[in-house]
Amino acid sequence: MSRRAKKIEKRVVLDPKYNSELVAHMLRVIMKDGKKTVAEKIVYGAIEKVAEKMKEDASKFVKDDKTFESPLEVVAAAIDNMKPQVEVKTRRVGGTTYPVPVPIAANRQLSLALRWTTQYAGSRHGMGMPAAVAAEIIDAFQGQGNVIKKRDDVHKMAQANKAFAHYAW
Repeated sequence: MSRRAKKIEKRVVLDPKYNSELVAHMLRVIMKDGKKTVAEKIVYGAIEKVAEKMKEDASKFVKDDKTFESPLEVVAAAIDNMKPQVEVKTRRVGGTTYPVPVPIAANRQLSLALRWTTQYAGSRHGMGMPAAVAAEIIDAFQGQGNVIKKRDDVHKMAQANKAFAHYAW
């Protein structure tokens, strides 16, 4: 019997402007040093920039014969594109360490996607953070960009180590 305490999942407080769990999660990931108003300016600015891009060129925001109407739909679709399905974890078996591919839980998929978005948006120089986050979201929606490359690298690593999958437990 495990003595470890059960983890209590906290209910996410919805974002006040868009009434969305996803936007609230983005705010928490982007926020640094407790500066929530700065994070709100970044996230809301990024969503507004996505909306502007949608008005400029609506043909870029059609996928699988579905036209995306709101910028929140585009953000959700982009984040779904960013989410990795498997990752490599190390397992120690008999004195040897093996990289073992394991499936990722849904909440970790979302956390990784948002963390990578923040990381790569911060490394885009020459533009403000709202514009950089919007650019990462639009690139991910179109199936390109740094976050998609990172996800593909993670998937390739898992595929390369598929021979050790029997060590997953």
